Amino acid sequence: MPSTALRICPLCEATCGLTLTVEGSRVTGARGDRDDVFSRGFICPKGASFGEADADPDRLKGPLVRRNGVLEEATWDEAFDAVAAGLRPLIERHGPQAVGVVLGNPNVHTMAGGLYPPVLLGSLGTRNVFTASTVDQMPKHVSSGLLFGDAFAIPVPDLDRTDHLLLLGANPLESNGSLCTAPDFPGKLKALRARGGTLTVVDPRRTRTAKLADRHLPIRPGTDALLLAAMVRVLFEEKLTDLGPLEEQVEGVEDVREAVRDFTPDAVSAACDVPADTIRALARELASAPTAAVYARVGASTVAFGTLTNWLVDVLNVLTGNLDRPGGALFPLSATDREPRPAGPGRGFALGRWHSRVSGHPEAKGELPLAALAEEIDTPGDEAIRALVAVAANPVLSAPDGDRLDKALASLDFMVSVDPYLNETSCHAHVVLPPPPPSQSPHFDFAFNGFAVRNQVRHTRAAVPLADGRMPETEILARLVLAASGMHGADPAAVDTMVIDRALGKAVTEPHSVVYGRDPKELSALLTGESGPERRLDLMLRLGPYGDGFGAREDGLTLDRLLAHPHGIDLGPLESRLPQVLKTRSGRVELFPEPIADDLPRLTNALRTAPDELVLVGRRHLRSNNSWMHNVRTLTGGTNRCTLHVHPEDAARIGIEDGGHARVRAAGGSLTVPVEVTDAVRPGVVSLPHGWGHDRPGTRLAVAAENPGANVNQLLDGTLLDPLSGTAVLNGFPVSLTALVPAAAPAASR
Repeated sequence: MPSTALRICPLCEATCGLTLTVEGSRVTGARGDRDDVFSRGFICPKGASFGEADADPDRLKGPLVRRNGVLEEATWDEAFDAVAAGLRPLIERHGPQAVGVVLGNPNVHTMAGGLYPPVLLGSLGTRNVFTASTVDQMPKHVSSGLLFGDAFAIPVPDLDRTDHLLLLGANPLESNGSLCTAPDFPGKLKALRARGGTLTVVDPRRTRTAKLADRHLPIRPGTDALLLAAMVRVLFEEKLTDLGPLEEQVEGVEDVREAVRDFTPDAVSAACDVPADTIRALARELASAPTAAVYARVGASTVAFGTLTNWLVDVLNVLTGNLDRPGGALFPLSATDREPRPAGPGRGFALGRWHSRVSGHPEAKGELPLAALAEEIDTPGDEAIRALVAVAANPVLSAPDGDRLDKALASLDFMVSVDPYLNETSCHAHVVLPPPPPSQSPHFDFAFNGFAVRNQVRHTRAAVPLADGRMPETEILARLVLAASGMHGADPAAVDTMVIDRALGKAVTEPHSVVYGRDPKELSALLTGESGPERRLDLMLRLGPYGDGFGAREDGLTLDRLLAHPHGIDLGPLESRLPQVLKTRSGRVELFPEPIADDLPRLTNALRTAPDELVLVGRRHLRSNNSWMHNVRTLTGGTNRCTLHVHPEDAARIGIEDGGHARVRAAGGSLTVPVEVTDAVRPGVVSLPHGWGHDRPGTRLAVAAENPGANVNQLLDGTLLDPLSGTAVLNGFPVSLTALVPAAAPAASR
């Protein structure tokens, strides 16, 4: 008889609760969990396809080891022997900088990915760390670090209570939200309008989200920072600023006033292609709304002025008094956050503590630009990357100039990839370590709860038992830590024990800690859980802001209490958290930090730069997530296709017909792509989705290979970056377009 099991969906940032139908060891159905305290039964097509994604026959069932140039099946012991033999001697011979680490987007969607990468990086000691953040969200981390002293102190819009939402470069009806964890984002936007609120969407495409809005502004791509700077200018000029209770917690307001003096609505209007009167109206409406929030995402981050745009988002939230108040932009408080420390000055946030070897890119949040990975491998030198550890990463498709990176990976002395698939990146590995399907893994959202629009906590154990021959992802990563640190062969449980001992040893010495002065061994003995990872979760919950403090607080949160609530525990709406959240050196919101001031002249120069005739932007699909959902047949077809959207005016000018093909050229190369002529994009803009290009040899992705699409990032050579964050400019870069006759038009080519 079929049974049911609860599972938090790991396929996007919405983190919806699922009720799975299980027959034997196979998931045969998935529906929304109506009793989930956060998602309340909401589900999208990705969640509904959980069973098919889980049972994908192309998922690797065991490790692979390269022998005589060929990847062959191996035992787990053989695989980790190969990792230890390939990695540790190389580190001892060439030093820790000879190893690079790449962490991909799916990494933050697993419990293991939330627990072990920091330990792995600590054991390796390398500064060559690259993640998906520099092709996605790093500008928000940098702007938050500069403003608030903490790169993870990211305010999110209070969607359930706001009266006015200004949304830039985001399409949550397709993406389900990003850096704003909100199940049923569409429903929340509809509820905003139903209660009389206002939704304004700024996007060069008429997206599904834009169609829902009260006002859609089809801005010229990459000019969001100019628009926001002009809005700030209007607030000052018309005396519309009102910081309210923030007044005593913010410094630099007058500096911002002076800095935006040149960005009048009339001055920026031509560059943005937004009427000056409309810009003034946007500023006035934002200032006059009872509550309001400004929110920007990928389309406003992966541009030349990504960090300045994200900084200006929160400048507007501050100047209108909407930062840190209900209905505005608030700081979530996750159950596994550290126990809040007393308010006061902190260490602050610094950029450029080290630089990349070849091009001298400054680090941001401990990371280097993913766009620089290839040159760090293929450029000779004493500290060239010779070995790579890739965890749930496919940078051949997600980073600029995949052709160069493809060749660079093939030249490595050693590479290990933790990945369920043999994809465009993992096919280069000397060892592939595949984690089990999500149904066979526990789940806790360490990352996304920190960006949730409502405080809550949920944990689900594996829905079905671990299959024979499989290894838990937590153990895979723990063994990888041991191999990297010269402890190959030790009990992987030692990694969790080490982390627990260190955390408790530190906690008992901190005067503000609830366990200050207590015996770490006594506390460790109180931890529960059926595994090392669960004991670590119990530790974080107990020491967290809602925890029991190991018995110090009655009815506080523990793992046992959480497990007794299988649909989760609601911890209430977001609340004001300033000044406690601030870690700046001043202990205040530093509204005009020096790196921002130094970068502003670039934005001023943009006022005098003629716009490009034709630029390209990306596109999100509801039934996809970057490069890792194209092998699920039920999610293919329909609108989930790799086509180039071209406005009718541009199509007529260039001579392209709907259903025809075109050659797209840019600095990094050219692509041949099928064309859809549509007025959903503004004139002068073409759109091609990110994450495609499944036509490289050596992969095992049968469904994806049937309709491989074209890798849009191959149009980039890796030199276009936002200088403060190192984020690749994936949107708003110049391209040229040529019509192709049918005989010369394959489905996609590099």
